[in-house]
Parts: sequence; C-alpha cells; structure tokens
Amino acid sequence: MSKNFLEIKNVDFAIGGKTKVKNASFGIENEGETLCILGPSGIGKTTILRTIAGLETIDKGTIQLKGKILSSKKENIEPEHRNISLAFQDNSLFPHYTVEKNILIGADKNKEKKKKKLSFKEIIKLLDISKILNKYPHEISAGEAQRASLARSLLTQPDLLLLDEPLSNVDQSFKEEIQVRLKKILSRLKITTIIVTHDSYEAFYLGNKCAIILDSQVKQFDDPYNVYHFPNSVEVVNFLNRGILIPAKVTGENSLENKDLGTIKGNFIKHYPKGSEVQLLLQPEDLEHDDRSNLKLEVVDRKFRGTNFIYTLKTSSDLLIPVFVHSHHVHQHEVDEKFGIKRPINIDHIVCF
Repeated sequence: MSKNFLEIKNVDFAIGGKTKVKNASFGIENEGETLCILGPSGIGKTTILRTIAGLETIDKGTIQLKGKILSSKKENIEPEHRNISLAFQDNSLFPHYTVEKNILIGADKNKEKKKKKLSFKEIIKLLDISKILNKYPHEISAGEAQRASLARSLLTQPDLLLLDEPLSNVDQSFKEEIQVRLKKILSRLKITTIIVTHDSYEAFYLGNKCAIILDSQVKQFDDPYNVYHFPNSVEVVNFLNRGILIPAKVTGENSLENKDLGTIKGNFIKHYPKGSEVQLLLQPEDLEHDDRSNLKLEVVDRKFRGTNFIYTLKTSSDLLIPVFVHSHHVHQHEVDEKFGIKRPINIDHIVCF
C-alpha cells in the first residue's frame, strides 16, 4: 500500500490511442497539499488530469488515492465513484442554468457530507462573483466563468481537486489576489489539489511540489525552490527561461572561469574535474550591479517590472546576460550605456551542465 495520499507509479498517459506522457511517477505525500504541473501546450497535462479523474484508462502502471487503486491495467473505478472534481480550462458551465444554479450543483453533491466546511456565501465572496449569480454563462466573461466553475468544484469538497489552467482567463490585475484567496481556501479546507498551469510563478506560489513535463516525460519533480534554483537538465532551464547558459571552465573545487566575466566562485551543486568545459547557469539575480567595477558591459535592453528592472547586457563574446536590479537603484542605465558588474563574482549555488 502506498504511503502517499496520491501515488502515480509508472503510468503511461494516453488519449485517442496516442501516448502523451510515458512512464510517469509522482505523487502527493500529504492530504491538503497542492501539486502544480508545468509544461508547454499539447504536452499531455490535461490528459494527466482526465486520466486521474477516470475519463481515460491506462494500460500500464497504477494510480492510487488514499491507498485505494483507482486505475491500473486490470482495474478502473468509474469517475462518479472517485470523489474527484475536475474543473476544465474551457467554460464547463451548463448554458441553460444561471451561474448560481451551476455553482449549487457542487453544493448538492456535497449535501451528504456531515461537515460542511465551506458555505455557498463564503465561496461567492472569496471569488468575488456575487454580481453574476443571476446571469447565464453566455452573459459573463471567460474569467468570470472560470471562477464560477472553480466555485462549483470547491463546493463539492472532493478528496482530490483537479484544476486545468484555473486562472488563465482572469485579468492580470486580479489574478494575484485570486491566487492568494485560492491558496487560503485550499489550505484551510485541506483540499488536496493538482493544478495544471503554464505560469511558473503561479506554480511556484501555489504548489508544494512541481512536476515539469517535457519531451513526453516528467523531467523534474521537486519543490518549487529546487525547480527554480537547481534545475536538473538543460531542457528544464530552457523551459523556465529564467536565465542563460554560458560557457565556462572549472578551475578549482569552488571556482570556474568565463572569458568575459572572469573568475566566478561558489558552491557547485554537482562537482566536475578541474579543467572540465561546462555550461554555467546564470540567473538574473546572480550578478550584482556596481558602477565602480572595472567589469563593464553594454546595455542592450531594459525591462521595467515595477519593483525591479531586468537589464540585458552584451559581453565581448556577444553573450546576452540578464541582470536583476531593484527599481530604486540610483543610476538607471539607458540602452548603449555601460553597466558595471560587481567583482569578485560569487554565486551561492553553481549549477552546471
């Protein structure tokens, strides 16, 4: 019997006879935790949710929930007997029902449960949808429809909640607030959740664990901090797009050399023999701004992010390096100006491939 609340072991996820994700193994350790699945469009993320919900069968591996096998080659529990709720990305509301009636379907499914931890009024307030309750699905925006579907799913208080891009249509200005509210709801009710998203920041905020799906397989399964700071492959680095890989040569136990930046010191996550030619992951926060430095690079782009700038600097070898700077820094550099990099360069954890 699995010790994890949800255990997916050696499963091939397929739809329409085509295998989308091969030999996948991951799980959720404790009730109430959230797993976020990240990956490009068409990679099979939705197929994973459909299979866990029982809408697709498997010919290999097992899916267990609370120690009970839901899916295997020999067994397949019907969707209505799994106590799993799946909210699709697209509008899944019944068109002939008002929003309120659509949401109350979730409450009706929950009426047999002894303890109702979440009331209809509470969920309406938390998701800010009181003004659309008397409207029909065709009269509301895509973002409002997503929130209504989410409300319906939450009211069922399932053993496992599956959300497919639940906030993709929510306005950016409101998205972060909804993320905070959603996280509070899931935590308070201890609703175990899997969220499919293309937004890594959303995944890092909501997820206790993240699964990165690339090239038909689970490339990395880890907590968000490790996925960001310790990506385990070049493919994950390229997918997350949070830094660049630059050529370097290992010169010692805690140092390497790049011909444009010079000596870089820090702790290697994986050790390489002295003299090894490697690709060093350089993330925007790894380098520090210092105009007194004798290492100056040309500014080719500057992105204002509100709380910070991301400068893109060009080296003598035409490498384009992103550097994070707080938006209140004294000297804001324009394109074509020189930008100083603090020396000596120290990176807390050196990730190389």
